[in-house]
Amino acid sequence: MTGDQDLQATINQTRSQQLGDLLRRSARRLPDKTALVYGDQRDTFAELDELVNRTANALREKGIGKGERVALLSHNNRSFVILRFALARLGAVMTPINYMLHATEVAYILSDAGVSAMIAEDALVELSGKAIAEAGLALKFTAFIPHTGTDVPPGWENVESWFDHPDTDARYVEIDDDDPVQLMYTSGTESRPKGVLLTARALYAQYVSCIVDGNMTAGDVDLHSLPLYHCAQLDCFLSPDLYLGATSILLPGPDPEQILATIEREKVTKLFCPPTIWIALLRHPKFDQVDLSSLCKGYYGASIMPTAIIEELSERLPDLALYNFYGQTELAPVATILGPGDQLRKLGSAGRPALNVETRVVDDGDNPVPPGEVGEIVHRSPQATLGYYNNPEKTAEAFRGGWFHSGDLGRMDEDGYLYVVDRKKDMIKTGGENVASREVEEVIFTHPAVAEVAVFGVPHPTWIEAVTAAVVCKPDANVQIDELLAYCRERLAGYKCPKYIVALEALPKNASGKILKRDLRLSYEAIAGDG
Repeated sequence: MTGDQDLQATINQTRSQQLGDLLRRSARRLPDKTALVYGDQRDTFAELDELVNRTANALREKGIGKGERVALLSHNNRSFVILRFALARLGAVMTPINYMLHATEVAYILSDAGVSAMIAEDALVELSGKAIAEAGLALKFTAFIPHTGTDVPPGWENVESWFDHPDTDARYVEIDDDDPVQLMYTSGTESRPKGVLLTARALYAQYVSCIVDGNMTAGDVDLHSLPLYHCAQLDCFLSPDLYLGATSILLPGPDPEQILATIEREKVTKLFCPPTIWIALLRHPKFDQVDLSSLCKGYYGASIMPTAIIEELSERLPDLALYNFYGQTELAPVATILGPGDQLRKLGSAGRPALNVETRVVDDGDNPVPPGEVGEIVHRSPQATLGYYNNPEKTAEAFRGGWFHSGDLGRMDEDGYLYVVDRKKDMIKTGGENVASREVEEVIFTHPAVAEVAVFGVPHPTWIEAVTAAVVCKPDANVQIDELLAYCRERLAGYKCPKYIVALEALPKNASGKILKRDLRLSYEAIAGDG
């Protein structure tokens, strides 16, 4: 290298702001503070930082370097957090995978991402082996996370052996701000998931948006129960907490009883749940028996919270400041935030654009629409993805006109608050009229017997699509379908009323608690028959 090149490399190192730097800096500021609690294990920031260094050096020896994709398939656990930051320090691209997928679906992601290695929890090793074989990949190594005690076949290395690697040094890797560090596959509405490339620049901008508009501080004690493979829990909460120096309590999954007990035991101050989990907490028999007085900040996302639930939370947890985070993986993921002062004043709103995001609503020609008019929600932000991996056509479509097109329909009010009307795919077109499934859901949810509801369209020979509702009733509730239909007719225009209502014991959901309307459409696509 020339002298000028050497100087530039030195300057780049001095100015580094990479994902791997985040934890190290917190460890220097707060070495003895508890960073992570998982079961009986408690790690200070200094201890967690050292574990990450040891693991990164073990992975380096195994041939993992900058730009290589490493698949991670696991429920929440301590190892997941350590691996996430170890890979970042190497400049590798973590590729987390939904643990609810089938082997063929996992194989598609492994093949599309072109992963170099795979790490899976012990109970998912068998599925992973099938996926690797189906993808036809020759990997550098396979490794397992001890999570359930399931026996693992030969050829899979225990990741915990890396935690004892003798080298604790942090080695600098030059990573540009816009080099990819995460490859997140959307759960999406299409037949194949898309790989979303995220950079350190995008993630740091998103962390700042969450911290400022979500009123996050180093004094928080945050409970993480939603899956870390999803960007909401990982990048709206866990990573900002580690960035700030807050304490993170990690649970393997969102079990309501365990959440309630943990809040009481650990004096949790902060909790994120989708509306479905908040509802489950409110309905749990122990909700009023445990001490929840420490909980002062609550967050929700994935869908708009039903109005009745916001009102109930305000009554039963009057000191809880509630925030709605709206966004998508491609925005890393938060785009707009509705703060606690607006929950009842702006019922049903997704809030205003977060600090590092610019949002507007446009028509089919990408022209801004006036307040109150429905159009597609688009964004500009340094948080935005680099694009879809191996998919230039979808990338070009999403970024047309210099804005990221969300695929969501919404409207802005006169005060600049966003209201998400529906996904474009979830807008039901019946008899020439557009029906927003969200509007119908809000009405049905107000019925005292209804615990959960999802509204979707099914093919119909006369109406093209028919409004259909899947309903889960509260325990011991007794309501007839005809009664629900009459309830809707009293409150909705005729064309918005469901043509069909089905009663279910539970709605299909992914691990993040998001209702899978695609599954409902497939299950009931023939319900209309010949009309």
